[in-house]
Formats: sequence, structure tokens, C-alpha cells
Amino acid sequence: MTTSTITTIAPLLDRLFGEAEAAGGATRAAIADLSDTDQARMMRSKTDYRDLYGRLKDVPLAVSRETGALLYMLTRSSRARTIVEFGTSFGISTLHLAAGLRDNGGGRLITSEFEPSKAARARKNLAAGGLIDLVDIREGDALKTLSADLPETIDLVLLDGAKALYPDILDLLESRLGPGAIIVADNADDSPDYLARVRKAGSGYMSTPFAEDVELSVRIN
Repeated sequence: MTTSTITTIAPLLDRLFGEAEAAGGATRAAIADLSDTDQARMMRSKTDYRDLYGRLKDVPLAVSRETGALLYMLTRSSRARTIVEFGTSFGISTLHLAAGLRDNGGGRLITSEFEPSKAARARKNLAAGGLIDLVDIREGDALKTLSADLPETIDLVLLDGAKALYPDILDLLESRLGPGAIIVADNADDSPDYLARVRKAGSGYMSTPFAEDVELSVRIN
């Protein structure tokens, strides 16, 4: 039996998750001067998020181990061939998605990252996992980088960047999401407008909260 890619890259993922967990102190220090109210305001702002994420440019903003496993499982079970990711950070989520594509026989993963230093780290990690050939990392403002040169159809979307932009990113991608397309939105509680949209009756989606502040949505028509 052929060894799955997710099994092959397990040591790499363990190291990266360990680094992310160890960076908790650095993350707290980077925002120590901000009140909880300020953090919430910046998280939900369409402009101030730049300052917040600029403070965190040197620390990994990783999905949880459970969410990583979910991404791989959804990619495999849906037999996804085309994936778009909003927010790469150091590439932990990207590795899970790309591993699923590899085990599906190949495909294309377009991902975006605002911070050049994080994009560089993600490229290094994807190369270490032998998956960089499947991934197109686009640096800069995702509202621009994800506005062109997209696949005709998109099978799976991960939203894990600036939370206030989730509805705007969905606007860019929605026409390419056919019935059965999956959207995973991490930390979705920080994007109330997005949640209202995908949960609204008649929206064309079936959507439900799913583990650790993840919203799982499926396009139904």
C-alpha cells in the first residue's frame, strides 16, 4: 500500500505545530499594549487589521491540529482538484491542503499572504514537504491577488486571513463555486457579516459551526 502524503509529512507538521505552540509568548508580547477591545476592533476592521497583522508578522498564526486534519480530510473526501486559500502564514494549513491534493492525484492550490516574510517561510516549508509544485503563493493584498487568474471552478476554499475581509473574498470566488463546493472559515466568529451571509435562508449555502470557531459551509445551489 502506498504511504499517504499526510503520513510522509507528519514529522514536518509536528515540528511546525511545535514551533507555533512555542510562539505563544511572542504573540502575546506583540499585542500586549492593546486592550481586548482594541484587538477586537482591529480584527473586525477592514483597514486597522493591517496594523494588527503587522505586529504579528514574525509569528505563525496556525490552524489547530484538529483543523489541519479536517482540511486534509475534506480535500480527500471531496476529491478536490482546485483550492483557494486566504491567509497562508507559515504554510501549515497549506501543507494539509496540498497533501490532500497530492493524494487525490494532483491539482492546483492558490494561496495568498500579505506579509512577504511569511510567504517566504511558507515556500520553504512547502518545499521541505515536497509539495511546492502544487501551490501558487500570491503575495500582497488578497483583494487584488485573488481577483484574477482563478480556475473556472473551485472545489474548496479556506478563509483564514483578515476576518473583516471574508465577505469580500467570497465575493471574488463565489461565481466559481458550484454545488458541493466547500468553504472552511477559521475564527469565523470574528466575521459576523460573513456568518450572517452564509447562514441566511436562501443564501445558497448550508452552514454550521464546526469545532474551535470553524464555520463549515457547503454550496447547495
